[in-house]
Amino acid sequence: MTVLDTIRGRLVVSCQADPGEPLDDPAHMVALARSALRGGAAAIRAQGLRDLRALRAALPGTPLIGLVKDGTCGVYITPTLAHAEAVAATGVEIVALDGTRRPRPDGLSLAETVARLRARHPDVLVMADLAEAADGYAAVAAGVDLVGTTLSGYTGGAVPQDPDLALIGALAEALPVPVVAEGRINTPEQAAAALRHGAHAVVVGTAITRPAVVTSRFAAALVTSPEMS
Repeated sequence: MTVLDTIRGRLVVSCQADPGEPLDDPAHMVALARSALRGGAAAIRAQGLRDLRALRAALPGTPLIGLVKDGTCGVYITPTLAHAEAVAATGVEIVALDGTRRPRPDGLSLAETVARLRARHPDVLVMADLAEAADGYAAVAAGVDLVGTTLSGYTGGAVPQDPDLALIGALAEALPVPVVAEGRINTPEQAAAALRHGAHAVVVGTAITRPAVVTSRFAAALVTSPEMS
């Protein structure tokens, strides 16, 4: 069974913490991942070479989608070939990178990045994180193995509240590669809706593995409740 078969119709949990957060530690990421797997996740998405190495050592049989973040805006998800090669060297099955049509920091095209990465790591799969449908067509032409809706709503303008089900459906209908739903999926119902729209798998992060963010939502709801006025 291939890694794509393993995650088909299943949940992938994103285990990530921003620098300075209480959970920003490889041991915590491993614990989060183990909890997610116990709850039924089929794979883990994570970022940062330190955490990826720790996860690979602790979870040798678990499919990992790996990436690194360099910055917080523009092309920052595995933005260069060097980043992608470093991620692949940690032993992940899938390298996730920015798959938008924006210029990449190292001047390479997405197709050049994919080809050079495969030349050194022929067994790794490449996942393109997209913002819009046109990105998907270009990413497939560049030779990626799967795409995700990770960057929908995050490349300019106000960030929507709900997952981009329309983009998931459009990509699933038009592209010959698996489409992974990711981004603002905050409830089990939204995850199930993503599958109904054609997603191959569903990635959930914040709603499961970011307790500070989840707590803040509950706290804010209580502060703004009519009973508090």
